[in-house]
Amino acid sequence: MEVKTSKGHLKVHKMKKKVLRKQVRAQHTLMRHEGIECISHPTQSLVIANAGLGNGMSRQQLLRIVEEYGLVETLLMPPNKPYSFVKYGTTEEAKKAFDALNGKEVTLEDFGQNIVLYINFVEKVFWQNAVPTSLPPGLMVIEKIISPEEERRMLESIDWIGDEDTQNAQKTLKHRRVKHFGYEFCYDNNNVNKDKPLPGGLPEICDLFLEKCLKQGYIEHKPDQLTVNQYEPGQGIPPHIDTHSAFEDKIISLSLGAEIVMDFKHPDGHTVAIMLPRCSLLVMAGESRYLWTHGITPRKYDIIQASELGQKVGTITADVGDLTLNRRETRTSFTFRKVRRSPCNCIYPSVCDSQKGQQRQVQPSFPHNDMEASKLEQEYVHKVYEEIATHFSSTRHSPWPRIVEFLRSLPKGSIVADVGCGNGKYLGINKDLYMVGCDRSKNLADICGEKNFQAFVCDALSVPIRSGSCDACISIAVIHHFSTVERRLATICELARLLRPGGTALIYVWAMEQEYKNQKSKYLKEKNDSKDKEEEINIGGVQRPLSDQMPDSSSQDSACSDRLLNDLNDEGCAAKLVADSRLPVHTNRTSFHSQDLLVPWHLKGGTKKKGESIDTVSSPAGSKESQELSPVFHRYYHVFCEGELEAACRSLDCVRVQKSYYDQGNWCVVLEKL
Repeated sequence: MEVKTSKGHLKVHKMKKKVLRKQVRAQHTLMRHEGIECISHPTQSLVIANAGLGNGMSRQQLLRIVEEYGLVETLLMPPNKPYSFVKYGTTEEAKKAFDALNGKEVTLEDFGQNIVLYINFVEKVFWQNAVPTSLPPGLMVIEKIISPEEERRMLESIDWIGDEDTQNAQKTLKHRRVKHFGYEFCYDNNNVNKDKPLPGGLPEICDLFLEKCLKQGYIEHKPDQLTVNQYEPGQGIPPHIDTHSAFEDKIISLSLGAEIVMDFKHPDGHTVAIMLPRCSLLVMAGESRYLWTHGITPRKYDIIQASELGQKVGTITADVGDLTLNRRETRTSFTFRKVRRSPCNCIYPSVCDSQKGQQRQVQPSFPHNDMEASKLEQEYVHKVYEEIATHFSSTRHSPWPRIVEFLRSLPKGSIVADVGCGNGKYLGINKDLYMVGCDRSKNLADICGEKNFQAFVCDALSVPIRSGSCDACISIAVIHHFSTVERRLATICELARLLRPGGTALIYVWAMEQEYKNQKSKYLKEKNDSKDKEEEINIGGVQRPLSDQMPDSSSQDSACSDRLLNDLNDEGCAAKLVADSRLPVHTNRTSFHSQDLLVPWHLKGGTKKKGESIDTVSSPAGSKESQELSPVFHRYYHVFCEGELEAACRSLDCVRVQKSYYDQGNWCVVLEKL
């Protein structure tokens, strides 16, 4: 009897030592990954190792476990991590949970696997609020595009077994089953044989659906190629870009049978996870079709918004307080495309197989480190504005009414900083204000001095003005010259630093949406027959450049984000391995197809200096300089999507957004310092 008791004590002792060892390991993991230190005395907050989304614990199951011991105020589950944080209403409740759960074995409901929980106390857990992400430009997801009955009929129309002898029979790929209609996509060369259509064309069951898509404007031309993919749980498709030369711009994909999370990735490394609900339609056009990779990660569960539970379309935001697991089911996709009959001439030549080796000018790549970013910024923002300052200033003399309204609303005697003042066209608007301007371009600052304005040269990230000394600030068309999220946010922080409590700042940035609420901006409306040229229009008998129809593009500091594209196959089709990605060159007076791009400036009366980043092009036939060469400079821009500027501002605790609005092709925000 004594021997049995002794063995029992020894077993308990070994178990306690094991639990303690695992606790210490969990403490080290938390410190290494998150910089959060565990403590020995009880608090309201616990970290639970082995109970995270990364090892298969769902929010619903963990809540049921921890709620047995008291009121749970907060449950944080970081994506892809093997631990979670829980905060109870009282320390006593947290201590009760600690004593009951530390070392306890539980079974993961969705996996049938046993795990042991290891728990530590922590002080307050600070987790950065997730900023809502925008859909990639050119991408749409339309919910409930077809009825459940239509879905059933489309799924039943695909015979995965009975037609193995036909030319469009299924192909068994590593990650999925696939069938082609209209034209077969050849995976050996990532293209289609355009001279050898498959017999039968597209299934008749698709006709009504495609007519609806044409009527709603989701596509312009009826597709002639269909790829049907079937994914079982755990299957997926590698990140890829559809081959440019194989298919036209718009690609549409219908999700049947189950919802799925699809991952999109920009060349700068920015990723967006998007929920594609059952019976929804994915439309990829422009930048999202040509530049972003898309793929489905092979796994049996998706991390989704707990509040949505797979029923709502949208991006999956990394909100650790609202994430859970969603079990995948068998999903079938119908992906429709229009076979391309001529070479692709998109604005992304570095990822375009049609334009490979045809570039006349090497465009700058997205930088991979700070040194490359600094060099690109120097060449494509700072040097350009130094060269074009005189011509640029001659096109900037009409103040924008709503900016004038803001300046005239300020109290008499207010101290105002114009950060990125350009040629100073707003410095003399209100004589009752004390205004001072600054710009990164010395030549533009000198032009301000010639007008007897107070202006100096500085960087928008570090303005040599005492903190809290300004009643107001304006930043007009400056922040879009910064190419990383961090640097754009830092310029907003710098504006806030200059303001006194209660002071206000007006910010303008160029908008991705040059057509808003069915109205084209002046930038698009005023397009003339002359292309890729700074057109001019006649106003009251005076020639005024069209570039005056958009805000000043001052030359504040910028640094481009990292850009590196991913690889491989498509939703049953097209993939082109991408070695690098270069900034696309925008065509003036047209809609934007990329957020990060180079915008040409055609210099008049200027000369090219040795080593400058300029091109030469002939003027249009019939113009005065038709046979002369005109230097072309390229300026870096990041154009803002709707809500992007406002979201950046709201992420700062020191300011509040008074109002935001759209003004002739620009997104605008008025901030107040708290």
